[in-house]
Amino acid sequence: SPPRAGHAGSCSLEYDLAVNLVGQPLVRQQVMKGVREFLENRNPVKPLVMSFHGSTGTGKTYVSSMLVHYLFQGGLRSPYVHQFSPIVHFPHAEQIEQYKESLKSWIQGNLTNCGRSAFLFDEMDKMHPGLIDVIIPFLGPSWVVYGTNYRKAIFIFISNAGGELINEMTLDLWRARRDREEISLQDLEPAISRAVFENPQSGFWQSGIINEHLIDIVVPFLPLKHHHVKQCVTSELIQQGLEVRPDVVQEVADSILYFPEEEKIFSSTGCKTVASRISFFL
Repeated sequence: SPPRAGHAGSCSLEYDLAVNLVGQPLVRQQVMKGVREFLENRNPVKPLVMSFHGSTGTGKTYVSSMLVHYLFQGGLRSPYVHQFSPIVHFPHAEQIEQYKESLKSWIQGNLTNCGRSAFLFDEMDKMHPGLIDVIIPFLGPSWVVYGTNYRKAIFIFISNAGGELINEMTLDLWRARRDREEISLQDLEPAISRAVFENPQSGFWQSGIINEHLIDIVVPFLPLKHHHVKQCVTSELIQQGLEVRPDVVQEVADSILYFPEEEKIFSSTGCKTVASRISFFL
């Protein structure tokens, strides 16, 4: 099985999340807690299953790539890390039965090959309802499925579903003068569950994954404010080997749309368009 970054890895993951993940204290806390407990347990009873929720550009894909980077040599390019996108892998509704078969055998085959594998499911909000349920046998606490011990695997579901609700609630809390550092999972989780898991448009609609409580950690990504976007611009300039000029940082951050209309508190696209905008202001 692949080399795993043990405690040193989780320590550097913690550092990376603290330094490079902008404006997401709750994410940092939830992800670290989940990953640390899972890796310290030599005999987990089930795989680690996490579900990331939030609007565009808030860091969901970034955190999942950071995570696999610490757990697997080569990160997303590791042969033990598998990414699925509904648009790329499961585009046609009429072929859903075929997709179910191939998804099940792909996961089974790869877990047979290596029990410590990671599976990332992008854009769960675009996944055909019912498709994801074929992986239920791999997520629960049974000992062996189809002759494979798979309890050391990691599954991450990534979704924009629930994002609007998270934004609304963060805005309400901001209006009530509550700092984002004070927002707890208890503030958001019930609403996310309703928005995501009870939504007919969601890949989790009426899913056994939800009914059987197979998701260990729901991770809400909050909308980003103007100063967070400035931090993203600064780190992007550094990454591109460019000079960090305060005027450029300000102009790029100002060029992004913010909501709500009157207060303009949160970026509508998070940090997603930052990299592509920089060249316009240099």
